[in-house]
Amino acid sequence: MQCFKAHGMQQQQQQQQQPSASSAQPAASEYRPETPLTSWDKISAEDIDSWDEQTGPATPLLDTVEYPVHIKNFNSQQLKQLCKELRSDVVHTVSQTGGHLSSSLGVVELTVAMHYVFNAPDDKIIFDVGHQCYIHKMLTGRRKQMRTIRQTNGLSGFTKRAESEYDPFGAGHSSTSISAGLGMAVGRDMKGKRNHVLAVIGDGAITGGMAYEAMNHAGFLDKNMIIILNDNQQVSLPTQYNGKNQDPVGALSSALARLQANRPLRELREVAKGISKQLPAPLQVATSKIDEYARGMISGSGSTLFEELGLYYIGPVDGHNVDDLVAVLSEVKAAETVRF
Repeated sequence: MQCFKAHGMQQQQQQQQQPSASSAQPAASEYRPETPLTSWDKISAEDIDSWDEQTGPATPLLDTVEYPVHIKNFNSQQLKQLCKELRSDVVHTVSQTGGHLSSSLGVVELTVAMHYVFNAPDDKIIFDVGHQCYIHKMLTGRRKQMRTIRQTNGLSGFTKRAESEYDPFGAGHSSTSISAGLGMAVGRDMKGKRNHVLAVIGDGAITGGMAYEAMNHAGFLDKNMIIILNDNQQVSLPTQYNGKNQDPVGALSSALARLQANRPLRELREVAKGISKQLPAPLQVATSKIDEYARGMISGSGSTLFEELGLYYIGPVDGHNVDDLVAVLSEVKAAETVRF
């Protein structure tokens, strides 16, 4: 199991069919922003002043996207521009309708990266708590209905299975995603399928006891599953530490996270674990300590709580760096274990 920490229509609508790459959409391949983006993860007062009061911000690239398949051929610059336009569009929408804004802004790059790397709805993406799903809805055929969110007969403010095939699980509160994802992973294996399961859990939801029970169970079953801890320091519970005295997530942390996510290194660990299971119990303990020590040398810290629960931990990763997110998720996707 692998996990990593990323910083940071109407009801009863019939399920939408996933389009093919050839679906009719405006061409994005020729689109290029006028100048290279330097602040795709921020919106300035000047940006907001430039928006049309009725129609909102200009979104030429986002207008070419109806479903995740339409971003698969985007380059790095286009992904950043897409993030900029999504961020602007959700701010404008929520300013009109009300709703969960900060939780949505915190997962723009993460949501884009997940839909770029993985293949929903075959791959299951679960949001915990579900109010992080606004960007996900905008990328999965529901952008035109965003003005109805949290309105009578409109879109739900959370993921909802009756609303879209891209919403595999619906819950209005927290700490349920890992259990749900583990159940999906077990069911997938029983059916002999190969799709991925991702649980995106916030730093507030991770404080719930159900989340730890699920991690303990997942580590024991060792199913192919990905858990993403979205620590955006915006938790609404009093357990938050308000971002004090934390090491910054910079180039060094990014490089170390990439190293730990490196496929040859990870496969070497899995081979070593398989060999060690054939050894006598005392030697198994010794080899686990060697592995813990080696990971401590790489990450600069000792074994994490997640490692102790049997999860393969990668991170932290800057959740607003879309290039790093794509790189790490691409490596994590190839693993056959539980990732955190």
